[in-house]
Amino acid sequence: MAKSKNNAKKLSYISVPSQIINSISSSSLQSLLESPKKCARHSKFFAFVKLGRPRLFLFTLSLLAFFAMLKLGFNLDTPFPPFPCATSVGLSKSLPGVASGKVGVSNGADDTVSEPLIASVQLHAQVPSGVERDEEVEKSEFWKQPDGLGYKPCLGFSREYRSQSQGVVKNRRRYLMVVVSGGMNQQRNQIVDAVVIARILGAALVVPILQVNVIWEDESEFADIFDLEHFKSVLANDVRVVSSLPSTHLMTRPVEGSPPPHATPSWIRSHYLRRFNREGVLLLRGLDSRLTKDLPPDLQKLRCKVAFHALRFAKPVRELGDNIAERMKSKGPYLALHLRMEKDVWVRTGCLPGLSPEYDEIVNNERIHRPELLTAKSNMTYHERKLAGLCPLNAVEVTRLLKALGAPKSARIYWAGGQPLGGKEALQPLINEFPYLYSKEDLALPGELEPFANKASLMAAIDYIVSEKSDVFMPSHGGNMGHAIQGHRAYAGHKKYITPNKRQMLPYFLNSSLPEEEFNSIVKELHQDSLGQPELRTSKVARDVTKYPVPDCMCNDS
Repeated sequence: MAKSKNNAKKLSYISVPSQIINSISSSSLQSLLESPKKCARHSKFFAFVKLGRPRLFLFTLSLLAFFAMLKLGFNLDTPFPPFPCATSVGLSKSLPGVASGKVGVSNGADDTVSEPLIASVQLHAQVPSGVERDEEVEKSEFWKQPDGLGYKPCLGFSREYRSQSQGVVKNRRRYLMVVVSGGMNQQRNQIVDAVVIARILGAALVVPILQVNVIWEDESEFADIFDLEHFKSVLANDVRVVSSLPSTHLMTRPVEGSPPPHATPSWIRSHYLRRFNREGVLLLRGLDSRLTKDLPPDLQKLRCKVAFHALRFAKPVRELGDNIAERMKSKGPYLALHLRMEKDVWVRTGCLPGLSPEYDEIVNNERIHRPELLTAKSNMTYHERKLAGLCPLNAVEVTRLLKALGAPKSARIYWAGGQPLGGKEALQPLINEFPYLYSKEDLALPGELEPFANKASLMAAIDYIVSEKSDVFMPSHGGNMGHAIQGHRAYAGHKKYITPNKRQMLPYFLNSSLPEEEFNSIVKELHQDSLGQPELRTSKVARDVTKYPVPDCMCNDS
């Protein structure tokens, strides 16, 4: 027994500085634990330990740790470490230290086949030839911000508005209930209108009810997406927000209604106020784009206050979004792309992805079987819609546009949006030219996205946060998210926002005989005034103040 004890294996421990541990990704550590033989050099290294020279091993490891600390310097917190076993530039199945991304590839039925998006999550151990280094990327003209002309937020309400506020927030007779529909950004717009309508009617607003979306089937409630207590607090002097109807109104049969498009404050008062006073509860549905965009100055300011101050995302969503944005920011400036390449987008717009005849057939079949999804003008052909600028840009077009606008090849790009129809194949042209392409699935640590699984609204909220914090933002197609972020970035000081001039640039995209240098010059010229510069809402009729906050909600010294 004594001999057995003496021959028992002894375990030796070594203290390693925490900076070294922090610099190694979780996937790297896991690979060392589970499959050390995959790296030949690792195998030889550990074989050295087995030769029975523990003192020499400890000395060598300590020396390596010392040199590693010198090498790390001040760059200890980067979430983008090189591959632990990389010997050449290539593709990895997952971003080191983060969860592996997946792409849904539709097969034409309701089911989806998951496929690793291996090319979109690659990181290079060395800077490949033709790719600028970090210093050159940061100096690129592409990151230059537009001149904001000194505009800053200014939400000074009139004396009349403030004097009426006390009576509005103390009202206990009228309660407005609203049911909002659509995706997260569409619901967000309707919530803004609901607050304004409550103010117009002098009513308390019951926390809006979020209707389950027929496409995404997301059952998230208001407090799952937005910070409810913050919402109530910010609006405390404008509209009283309550979580539910009081007991005195529970048995009341509400007056139901749906305002027509471009409803004015006078129309809302004349059609609802008398019955509202009698019944005490008003239930409104279908608020999407129903309230007029040309409101009195105080109500325009209220819209900005709701959109840019009150509607803050819930803490768990906000924290993860901030963390992912920081991971993107840790290596320098980054571009956020909102890619609208999902199957339902191609179906709804009446456009085709242009990947292959098979994918075009998938979209056409879906359109035939679900005609209610088609929201585009049905009397136009696909080619007519395309030339009219009504179709989303595909990956080829996004790539050519970015190159023409001077985006560096090594620019770090955050990709926001749902999984594209066609999966990796749909994004490959973009990945080939801009290999540093990441999504939230690529950047989130293991388990971080689990609480938000199957909740499209929360996923959209994370995309919104990372996109809003980016140095440059560009949508591939107009839409609620693009419009909301345009206004948010303008309100934050007119951060660069590229609006693709699809109608004017697409003819040049179709001209294959045009030299690349000339093409780039033309495209750059077409976009010189579409980079997020201040635009007056009043320069065109029916512009939304949450998209163009100047001059209603922002002012400068002039």
